[in-house]
Amino acid sequence: MRMPKFLALSVALALAAPAFAQAGEREHWWSGDWYLTLGAEGFVAPRYNGSSDYLLQASPLISLGRAGNVTRFTSRNDSASFSLYDTGAVRAGVAGKLILPRDDDTSSDLEGLNDIEFGVELGGFAEVYPADWLRLRAEVRQGIRSHTGLVADIAADAFMDVVPGVRVSGGPRLSLASSDYMDAYYGVNAEESAASGLSQYDPGGGVQSVGVGGAVNWQTTDKIATSVFAEYSRLTGPAGDSSLVRERGDRNQFLVGVGATYRFGFTLP
Repeated sequence: MRMPKFLALSVALALAAPAFAQAGEREHWWSGDWYLTLGAEGFVAPRYNGSSDYLLQASPLISLGRAGNVTRFTSRNDSASFSLYDTGAVRAGVAGKLILPRDDDTSSDLEGLNDIEFGVELGGFAEVYPADWLRLRAEVRQGIRSHTGLVADIAADAFMDVVPGVRVSGGPRLSLASSDYMDAYYGVNAEESAASGLSQYDPGGGVQSVGVGGAVNWQTTDKIATSVFAEYSRLTGPAGDSSLVRERGDRNQFLVGVGATYRFGFTLP
């Protein structure tokens, strides 16, 4: 199993606004009971967006929050988020995501193309629960360092506890991106075309992919949680028309994996 140069860090900071609203009742805003969840997931996924080659990968899972704050549903696709508004049925706040580098060490398909540096995407999220079994979530993020574009991810997840401790969930996904993002990941200029052998391609903004995903989560014990998950997406629009995808990759993208976490409790004075 090959480990990425920088492991994808999934950090969910559940420090919701009510924690600050209650700060006056405590000596400090950080005082009280907290939890720290540590774990990892292993999955098989394309070497890069649009690749036809797959690689066994791993990433850590880290979640920190105040004990007692309960979120109805979370997905592995959610970016790290900080809730600023939370009524239970509606949540909104800031979101961020680490972006791993992409170069010819990632795949020989990328030889001659400009590297994508390690960076972040920062923005916001909003989610609503129109029913007790359904969550709608949207994120909009601005690239920093890796690219200068905007990315929007929209997902709908239906979820159901089939037996106590076992939850099944799934639903459709949609990803959109600006022309700056598309150019960084799917564009091929004249210099890159000469160096890589790929046809020149100048993409605009639009839909990047449509797909569907699902998961089965098992609360094995009070502290241990495990999951299996799978995702399918099809690159479309400017992404699917890229010469990188058409000439060396595949529009159809699959991901399947397993994960496990352990939850620790602690108290701060």
